[in-house]
Amino acid sequence: MTDWDAIRYFLEVARTQRASAAAQRLGVRHSTVTRRIRALEQDLGVTLFEKSRASGYTPTEEGLRFFAHAEQVESTLLAAHESLSGAAQTPSGHLRIGSTEGFGSTVLTPLMVDFQRRHPAMTLDIMPVPRFISLSKREADIAIALKRPQRGPYLCTKLTDYRLGLYGTRDYLARHAPIRRQTDLSKHTFIGYVDELLFSDRLRYLDGLVPPSRVVFRSTSVLAQYQAALGGQALVVLPCFLAAQDERLEPVLADTILITRSFWMYCHEDLRRTRRVMALWDYLKQAVTLNHDLLHGHARALHTPAGDWAPSYAPGRRAASAARA
Repeated sequence: MTDWDAIRYFLEVARTQRASAAAQRLGVRHSTVTRRIRALEQDLGVTLFEKSRASGYTPTEEGLRFFAHAEQVESTLLAAHESLSGAAQTPSGHLRIGSTEGFGSTVLTPLMVDFQRRHPAMTLDIMPVPRFISLSKREADIAIALKRPQRGPYLCTKLTDYRLGLYGTRDYLARHAPIRRQTDLSKHTFIGYVDELLFSDRLRYLDGLVPPSRVVFRSTSVLAQYQAALGGQALVVLPCFLAAQDERLEPVLADTILITRSFWMYCHEDLRRTRRVMALWDYLKQAVTLNHDLLHGHARALHTPAGDWAPSYAPGRRAASAARA
C-alpha cells in the first residue's frame, strides 16, 4: 500500500508542476521531492509525470487517474481529522480564499477579519489578485470569480450581483465641461484596463461607451485605476462597493450608466465535508446578503453580521443554493 506521505508529495508536484515549488510548499529540499516521486513511480510501476526543463512535471494519463484518487484520499483524511479533533463543533485549521482584486481588498478582507475574530482557532490567507484562481492546483480552498466554472468537481453558488458606475472627483467635475447626457462624455478623458492583458471579457466596461482615444490611463489593477481617479485627471468605471465608500468620488450619469456583473463562489466538492470551509462559505453568503445596498451603490459603508453569529450550514449537506459545476 502506498503511504500517505508519498501521496502528499505527489499531489503538490501535480498541482504546481514544479519540484522546486512543491518542495517550498512542503518545507523540504528539492532533492527530497524528486526522490519521493521516483520511489512512488517505482512502487506503482507506472510513469506519473513527463519531466522536462521547459514544462516541468506534466502528469501522464496514469498520473491524472492517480491524481483523482489521491485527492479523494486527501479530502477523506481532512474530514476525519476535523471529526476526531473536535473541529466539527468548533471550526479550526487553515483556509486560503482567492478573489478578484477589488472585491477581495475592499469587501472580503474586512469580512475575513470579522470571521477570524469569531473563530480564533482558524488562520486565513486572503488572495485578492487580478486573475483567475486555479482550484485544480489548490491555489485556494474557496474562489470568488466573475464567471461560474464551466466544468470540474466543484460546489458552486452565485454569491451576488453587483453594480458598477462612472465616477470622478468633485475637482475634476468642477473643472471640466458638465455631463448631462451620455453624448457629453466625448469631451472627457477616461481610465481603463490594458485590453490585451484582460483576464476576463467581463471587464470591458468602456467598449461602446467612449472612443479608445479618450482612454488616457490604463492599468491591469482596479485599485490602481481607483488611485488614478483620485488624482482628478479623468473619469473611471468602478465597482460601487469600492467607489461609494470614498466621499471624494461622485457618481456620473448614475441613472444612465448601469453596469451589472456577478460574483460566483466555488470550492472543490470534496471540501464540502470539512467544517472550516463550510463555516466560511455560510458566513460569506450571509454577510454579502447583508451588504446588498453597498454592492448596488445604495449605501456607503460595509457591515458585518451583528451579534454572536454562528454558521447554520451542516457539514456533509449541500447548501440549497449551491450546485455542482
